[in-house]
Amino acid sequence: MARRKDDRAKVDLSAFDQAGARVFDNPLVTEVSDSYLEYAFSVIHSRALPDARDGLKPVHRRILWSMYEQGHRPDRGHVKSARIVGDVMGKYHPHGDTAIYDAMVRLAQGFSLNAPLIDGHGNFGSPDDGPAASRYTEARMSREAMLLVGELGEDTVDVEPNYDGSLTQPTVLPAAFPNLLVNGASGIAVGMATNMIPHNLGEVVSAARWLINHPDATLDRLMEFVPGPDLPTGGLLLGLDEVRRAYETGRGVVRMRGKVEIGPLEGSRGRQAITVVELPYGIGAEKVIAAITNEVNKTKRLTGIADVKDLTDRESGTRLVIECKVGVNPQALLADLYRLTPLEQSFGVNNLVLVDGQPQTLGLKALLEVFLAHRYEVVTRRSAYRRRKREERLHLVDGLLIALLDIDKVVKLIRGSDDAQAAKDGLMRQFGLSDIQATYILDTPLRRLTKYDRIELAAEQEKLRKEIAELSTILDDPKVLKKVVSDELAAVVKQFGAPRRTTLVDGDLKEVLAASVPAGPLEVADDPCQVILSATGLVARTAAESEEASEGRRRHGRVKHDAVRAVVHSTARGRVLLVTSAGRAFKVDVLPLPVLPEQAGTVSLRGGMAAAEVVPLEPGETVVGLAPLGATAEGSPGLALGTRQGVVKVCAPEWPVRSDEFEVIALRDGDEVVGAAWLTDGAENLTFVTSEASLLRFAAGLVRPQGIKGGGMSGVNLPAGARVVFFGAVRTDDPGHGEPMVVTSTGATVKVTPFEAYPAKGRATGGVRAHRFLKGETDVAVAWVGPRPVGATGTGEPVELPAADPRRDGSGFAVMLGPTVVGHQIERD
Repeated sequence: MARRKDDRAKVDLSAFDQAGARVFDNPLVTEVSDSYLEYAFSVIHSRALPDARDGLKPVHRRILWSMYEQGHRPDRGHVKSARIVGDVMGKYHPHGDTAIYDAMVRLAQGFSLNAPLIDGHGNFGSPDDGPAASRYTEARMSREAMLLVGELGEDTVDVEPNYDGSLTQPTVLPAAFPNLLVNGASGIAVGMATNMIPHNLGEVVSAARWLINHPDATLDRLMEFVPGPDLPTGGLLLGLDEVRRAYETGRGVVRMRGKVEIGPLEGSRGRQAITVVELPYGIGAEKVIAAITNEVNKTKRLTGIADVKDLTDRESGTRLVIECKVGVNPQALLADLYRLTPLEQSFGVNNLVLVDGQPQTLGLKALLEVFLAHRYEVVTRRSAYRRRKREERLHLVDGLLIALLDIDKVVKLIRGSDDAQAAKDGLMRQFGLSDIQATYILDTPLRRLTKYDRIELAAEQEKLRKEIAELSTILDDPKVLKKVVSDELAAVVKQFGAPRRTTLVDGDLKEVLAASVPAGPLEVADDPCQVILSATGLVARTAAESEEASEGRRRHGRVKHDAVRAVVHSTARGRVLLVTSAGRAFKVDVLPLPVLPEQAGTVSLRGGMAAAEVVPLEPGETVVGLAPLGATAEGSPGLALGTRQGVVKVCAPEWPVRSDEFEVIALRDGDEVVGAAWLTDGAENLTFVTSEASLLRFAAGLVRPQGIKGGGMSGVNLPAGARVVFFGAVRTDDPGHGEPMVVTSTGATVKVTPFEAYPAKGRATGGVRAHRFLKGETDVAVAWVGPRPVGATGTGEPVELPAADPRRDGSGFAVMLGPTVVGHQIERD
């Protein structure tokens, strides 16, 4: 290195000449260049880049070595971090204490590493804030760290002098798992940098074990085990095509996104919330909040946000709630959040590591190969060390057993010797012992020379010979060596493996980003729409549209892939009431419901959402009906309900204002609601169909409306063992919806009959026959009364219904795969 400027000023060149010294005249450019190269090499090799074998930089390696040497292990108590930093700085790493503590802190952060190597106690920071000072925190090695250092005492790696030559330190750690791939690394050297992304331990080990037995494995085969990075903070990772490029070349750019949940804002009316439950790697909630605040208040590029709350805690984890304004499309707002805030971030992968002291950029397979080569060497040196130790012990045990065979002569010889050297020489000469064996016998207490100890020594001798043979097999047979490495890796995963945290989104990054941009405006107009409940339990809405478009759909629209059970009119920002078989009602916002895709006047119900995703249903509970809320519900006598035991109730539309969940009928034990129908003006006919094939219709005006606490009244008389299979409300004064029809099915046969064939009767009577059973048929399984009947299987596949039979007591027609659900078309006001 060049002398300092002050030193040069004091140099007297003539004095060197007079003393006969050689003086070099070095150009300044050369001197600076050489000095800079030495500095650059020192930074690259000794500070900034990790070793490909153990995945550690020198400072991390020295921290773990010092803690291991000082006994700060997982089975012992925590010690002050300042003490650890002082030991490392004084013995092995002659740099600033801040740099050492910063490196130590990262090893303890669960949001930075998949497998933290230090068990920290105290404030070790967050993605937003730094850690407490070293005098306030405590630390010890983690159990995972013991896998990196656990074989150091068995001559598994080379050692080198520390900075002043007073101590030694390992040049690399044994590393029983691929730490570099599992925990990643980052560092900036002179003219180069490394930035490695973390992976799942189980996946990386699976790929390494496959590579052990299939050294010619392709990258695509290895990616079946390691499909992509796995970040400690979870989230989404987009564009696996770019991931493959990084695995192949060692360089690439991947895109990370936070994971969110979209749903109604708790305690609000008609407002939605975007809840961030997982953040991108290295991003904290405060950074996101600061970016949102800036975009809302200063740049004005982000609109539609009412408030942002950070509800993160240790129990629920990350929980950043972004409240949407009323009428805002949360999907469109989320796209803006991804575009304008750190909720979406890029990670530039640069796998630059040290291989044999030289910086190289490696792909996935090369990184695994370097690690496995290191493990082969470690296990080989460990096995050689263990065999040598066992051979040395066996040599001593053999000598003791020789002495025990004739212990009296041994004792006599020792007692008759003038000194210890004479006794040793006598033992060697008379019993054929080596110098080491003789010395060990003389040092052995007499209490170890009993008959019992002889039995123990014989057992130990046999055990040592067996272990030596096993270790020799490892050293002599490469296949056995590979199996040992593979089995040890499997044991690591069994003990420390964890499920994948990050969700991978396959495909080209540009295509994935383009597909994730939602169609539609940020602000959703409060236009009329229809909310649909399908017979298979799906809930959805039609696109918001004008009254003219809604009327056109009513007259000419059709529904595919399912039967419609109920339809109510609402608005895009409105709410509807979902009624369940347990007699419960839920107020549900319309805006979050999926919009059914439409093409050529036809909508497909396959785009619907399962009712259990909309409201919290108990096991066995189903949604049986819909009702409008707000202006669309004015003028109605209420909600008509029919139960399995034949009870009927018209519930007056006086819903609780402050509750979004309430009961609409007091059910008897074992009873349940089988149908719920909204009455527009009370001119409807209420209809029951029972399992013994009776149909009863009567005017809705015969049922007096009750409050939500009422239990209803008798609707239909049921014979013993019979039950209600259908309840609904039917209009006969609106031909625009089509002629009402009755559909009954026994599971083997289906019968369709005009509704007008059934006479009206009084409430609480038995009705008239609707289906004559054939031989072997015992009851009606499915029934439907309403306009435009259609049939579908339980999976939503259409089933052709037979032509209408004017005989109300006729038998059904055989239908292949008889319909399991029946409903009507969307054409309904």
